[in-house]
Amino acid sequence: MTSDSKRQTIRERRQQKQRKQRLTAVLIISGVALLLIGLAFLPSLWDTLTPVGEIVVLEPKPRPMADFNAMGDPDAPVEIVEYSDFQCPYCVQFAAETEPQITENYVATGEVYYVHRSMGNFISDNLQRGRTESIDAAEAAYCAGDQGKFWEYKDILNANWQGEDVGAYTEKRLIAMAEMLGLDMDQFSPCLQENKYRELADQDRFDGTRDGVSGTPAFLINGKFISGAQPYSVFAQEIEAALIASGN
Repeated sequence: MTSDSKRQTIRERRQQKQRKQRLTAVLIISGVALLLIGLAFLPSLWDTLTPVGEIVVLEPKPRPMADFNAMGDPDAPVEIVEYSDFQCPYCVQFAAETEPQITENYVATGEVYYVHRSMGNFISDNLQRGRTESIDAAEAAYCAGDQGKFWEYKDILNANWQGEDVGAYTEKRLIAMAEMLGLDMDQFSPCLQENKYRELADQDRFDGTRDGVSGTPAFLINGKFISGAQPYSVFAQEIEAALIASGN
């Protein structure tokens, strides 16, 4: 073999090795990209494959003069604004133990106007899992409010609380809850899927943060900040003080 032939052979081997290295690099990069894409869609895929499961329906609680996310007389001397997250266990506790007493003793009497607001994707964002169960549940409740069922939907969400970002409020379950309440699904489903109330839920969180909310539930009683699921006695004391201050 001549020296020129040897050089040619060496050159071809080097080029072949470089082609293999480039191909290997492309395969590795493609594999990593596919893995990242798969991880990004894994929660959605998991939600799609997971069965709806049991949906608990409770007897709706009385909500005097209910209007979308508010109840009571808008001209009442005391206004309570609740900032809440449907994934918050303390919010569920408050809804079961304290809210009914406030409703019976002050909302029904015309002394308190009560407004429930969300905190957007507060808990899901804090858990940093890339999920949206908090804001999805808030939007679903607002969608139910279009059909005069905000409070009933709030109750069914609370009844089906299972934990934080554990799949209790996937889209399939939110839709199943609406069906259980007898909502018009031709109206509810597009509302939820098209994120009709995403801007409102985001505004809730913006306003709550502005008002000093750093955990849920939190309340404003005629502007006075109350943090946490305090016992009914605390709320009664603050409401009575607000009534006196307003001259009632």
